[in-house]
Amino acid sequence: MSDTSETLSTDNDRYTVPALERGLRLLACFTPSQPVWSAPDLARTLALPRSTVFRMLTTLEGMGYLQRSGTEYRLGLAVLRLGYDYLSTQPLAQLAEPVLQSLCDRLGFTTNLALLDGTSVVYVARIAPAGAFQGAVRVGSRLPAHATVLGRALLQDMDADQLRALFGGSELPQFSESTPRSVEQLLQLLQQDHERGYAMGEGFYEPGVSSIAAPVRDAQGRIVAGLGMAVAFTEIAPGRMADWVEQVRAAADELAGHLRTQHPGFLR
Repeated sequence: MSDTSETLSTDNDRYTVPALERGLRLLACFTPSQPVWSAPDLARTLALPRSTVFRMLTTLEGMGYLQRSGTEYRLGLAVLRLGYDYLSTQPLAQLAEPVLQSLCDRLGFTTNLALLDGTSVVYVARIAPAGAFQGAVRVGSRLPAHATVLGRALLQDMDADQLRALFGGSELPQFSESTPRSVEQLLQLLQQDHERGYAMGEGFYEPGVSSIAAPVRDAQGRIVAGLGMAVAFTEIAPGRMADWVEQVRAAADELAGHLRTQHPGFLR
């Protein structure tokens, strides 16, 4: 390691606050797959003394980041407020809202913008017409990237090695009959999506729902977001799908243009 690297490492360690780091690691334990924790379980998972974990839990509960029911804890409303504050200040989400609104008005269906976060997609903007089908997701929802059409739009530039590194193996969790079962199957879908410039699926994640999505690219051509629409099977009009595809792609390109002109140095 060079002297410069050692200096940077030392400086980073000097400015790290261990107590804050432990508190954030504790909050990160609360996930959709395990939303409820007890103090002893957290202590074991984090390899920390129970007394330390109890003090962190008490502090986070007092600030509203956790809520307690008996001996169990779950995330509190302060986390939700923090998440919405993050989303509302993101330039991409702000730029996307009028584009999504215009697309929603033209099509009459729900429109979405999502970002890639690890192996998940996170919905950061969403417009739904009054009284129309909206689906199960909301702003802030996190879904598996390999099992969603928006995820395919976000992943479509990756090769096999990148996908294996991301998903940590070749087998993928199943969420529907349409979910690719392996990285190889996912890669085949992504190659098709890349060639045609969009992703499309019927019941790919949510039964009875068709989705179309296209990538949003920055000035360097990198995919920074996925823009899409969702429609119930019962609302699909014969012969309209090709037009919907072109409108979704045009909206993604429009958002990319706004991003390049208004935030040329944008980094995800």
